[in-house]
Amino acid sequence: MSLLLSIVMPAYNEEEVIEHVVKQWTDLLTRQFPTDNTRLIVVNDGSRDRTGEILDQIKERYPKLVVVHQPNGGHGNAVVNGYRQAVALDSEYVFQTDSDDQFITDDFQKLWAKRNESPFILGYREERYDAPARLVITRILRLSIATIYGTYIKDSNIPFRLIRGSFLRRLLAQLPEPTPFAPNIFLAVMSKKAGYSTFDIPITHKERQTGTVSILKWKLLKVCMQSFKELAQFRLDLGSKVKALKKPEPVTV
Repeated sequence: MSLLLSIVMPAYNEEEVIEHVVKQWTDLLTRQFPTDNTRLIVVNDGSRDRTGEILDQIKERYPKLVVVHQPNGGHGNAVVNGYRQAVALDSEYVFQTDSDDQFITDDFQKLWAKRNESPFILGYREERYDAPARLVITRILRLSIATIYGTYIKDSNIPFRLIRGSFLRRLLAQLPEPTPFAPNIFLAVMSKKAGYSTFDIPITHKERQTGTVSILKWKLLKVCMQSFKELAQFRLDLGSKVKALKKPEPVTV
């Protein structure tokens, strides 16, 4: 059975909020898509707390919930594995968000309303409530993308994006191996350079109340250097990868 929509959600050490977030997003799916053709795919990225246990306990209460457990590989790895699960389920659309309860479900409709205008649609955080280290990383990466690729994306790594399933399959085929630290940036760059509008739709970002921040301050320099190196290396192959993506996507009515 093919699906209309799959939501991909990585999770790491979110025991305090994971059931609440699952309920929010499955309620959205049930309310907006009453037929049984949507799923919420939560990828438990080797959580050290009770996140995985809680997800297994609540599966029966949330029929749309699909739980995937994996050894800890980082946020980017969990996102890509979730994307691959969604593609394997033949999802017409794939939406990605995070499990930390920093976004609101109502903003999903802003992206969904644009689904026929582009195969790759991004939100952007108008006001961002994150640790200073993450804000620094964002600014450095935004400057790096502009410098290396000559393109500007307001929030290239945002975990609030809607992608047409057929286009996501093609994007994943062009993603470098091993999986980059921030694969969502690479997907955004490829889409933008292939000529697709990302729209950059303003959404609400809330302050984190619970859970674990996966990037610690002492890792900031290492993360920035690694990401810059990956982006610079990827530039060498970007032309051929973008060419493979320029075939027009079919418009779904």
